[in-house]
Amino acid sequence: MALRRVEYVGYAFGDVGNNLTFSMVAAFLLIYYTDVAGISAATAGILFLVARVWGGVTDLVAGRTVDLTSTRWGRFRPFIAFGAIPLLVLLVLLFSIPSGLSPGLRTVWAFVSYLLFSLAYSFVNIPYGSLAAAMTQSPDERAKLSSSRSIGASLTILAIAVVVSPQISAASNLQRTLTLTTIGFAVIGYLSYLFCFSTAHENIQVRAAKVSIGQTVSMLRQNRPLLLLCLATLLFLTGMFSLQTVAVFYARDILGSADLYIVLTLIQTLAMVGAAMLVPSLAGSMGKRNTYLVAALVVVVGGAGVAFAPTGWTALSIIAYGVLGLGTGTVNTLIFAFQADTVDYGEWRSGLRAEASNYALLSFTRKAGQGVGGWAAAFALSLGGYVAASGSQPQSALTAIRVAAGAIPAVLAIAAGVVMLVYPLSEKVFRTLVAELAERHARAGVEERES
Repeated sequence: MALRRVEYVGYAFGDVGNNLTFSMVAAFLLIYYTDVAGISAATAGILFLVARVWGGVTDLVAGRTVDLTSTRWGRFRPFIAFGAIPLLVLLVLLFSIPSGLSPGLRTVWAFVSYLLFSLAYSFVNIPYGSLAAAMTQSPDERAKLSSSRSIGASLTILAIAVVVSPQISAASNLQRTLTLTTIGFAVIGYLSYLFCFSTAHENIQVRAAKVSIGQTVSMLRQNRPLLLLCLATLLFLTGMFSLQTVAVFYARDILGSADLYIVLTLIQTLAMVGAAMLVPSLAGSMGKRNTYLVAALVVVVGGAGVAFAPTGWTALSIIAYGVLGLGTGTVNTLIFAFQADTVDYGEWRSGLRAEASNYALLSFTRKAGQGVGGWAAAFALSLGGYVAASGSQPQSALTAIRVAAGAIPAVLAIAAGVVMLVYPLSEKVFRTLVAELAERHARAGVEERES
C-alpha cells in the first residue's frame, strides 16, 4: 500500500524539527563557544567528542526504552510530541551562557547543557528515525521517505544559514541575538514535531520483541548488513561533520566573508535536495549500494576542490562545495533507506524485531562520527593556531580550515566506500526476505487464531 502524500510531508517535518536543533548546534556552536563564550577551540573539541559520544550511548538507552513502549498513540510518536519540549528548551540554554560567569563556570555550563541536550535529542531522534520502518515495508516507499526527510533537512539547514549567518558579523550583541533566534527556532520546531506526530502513522503493526539486553545484543551481532552500514557511517559522518563544523570558518576566513556561508549553504542545499529527489530513481536503476559508491566518489572530487582551490577563486570553491553537497546528500539519504532494510533483515535472520534498538545502534555510530568529526575540526583549528575573534588568521590556521573542510571528508569517503563494497543486502535479496517474512507473519496469525 502506497503512503499518502501528507505522510511523506509529515515525516519530513519531523526532520525540520530535528535540524532546527541539531544542525543549528553542528554549524554554529563551535564559533559561539570560541568567539562569544570565550571557550578555547581545544576545550570545545573535547566537549564535542565527549557530548556526542555520550549522545551515542543515550541513543542505545533510548532505543531500548522505545522498544519496550506501547501506548494508544503507538510506540514512536509519543516521544516525538512530548520529548520535543525539553529538547527545545535545552537548545535555547546551549546558546545562552551568561556572560557574567567566570571562565570555569562558562565551561561547566557548556558541558552540562550539551550533555543534557544530547540526552533529550536521543529520546526524540531515535523514535523519529525508527518510525520509517513502521510506516511501510516497501523499499521504494522507504526510499521516498528518506528523500522526504533529506529535503526537509536540507531546506531547514538553508533557512538556518540565512537567519544566523548575517548575525555573525553584523549583530551588535551576538549573545542576545542568538538567544532570541533559538527561542524562535524552538517555537517553529515544536509545531513541526506536532505536525509529524499528527500525520506520520505506524502502519506496520508488528509487535516489537520483548527481549533481554543480551538477546538484543546477540540479534544485532548477527545483523551483518547493519554492522557494515554502521562502520561505513562512522567513517563518512566523521568527514561530513568535520566539514559542517568549520563551514562558517571556511566562508569567513578562506572566502573572506561570513555572509558567504549563506551562498555555500544555498548551493549545497540545492545539491542535496537534487540528490534526495534523484535517490529513489537512481537506487531503483543502479541499486542502493552502487549509488552509494558513485556518491562517495563525488564527495572525493568535491572535497579535493574545497581543500585545494586557490585563494581568491571564490567561484571554484563554491562549485566544489556544491559538488561535495551532492555527494554527501546522496549518501546521507541512502543511509536511512539502508537502515530500514536492516530492520527486516534482523527479524528474518534472528526472529526478533526491534526497530528502535536497530536504529539506535546506527545512531550511536552516527553520533560517534559526529563527535570525532567535530573534535577533529576543532583540534585542527587549535593545532593551526586559530585566533578567536580576530580579523585575520595565520596561514597555518587557514591550512587547518582547508584540511578540515575538504581533505578529511574526501579521505574518509574513500574509506566508507571500501566498506560498502562488501555490503551484502542487494535489492533482490531484500525482496526475497520480505516475502519470507510476510509468509511467517501470515502463518503466525493463523496459529494465533487457532490457539
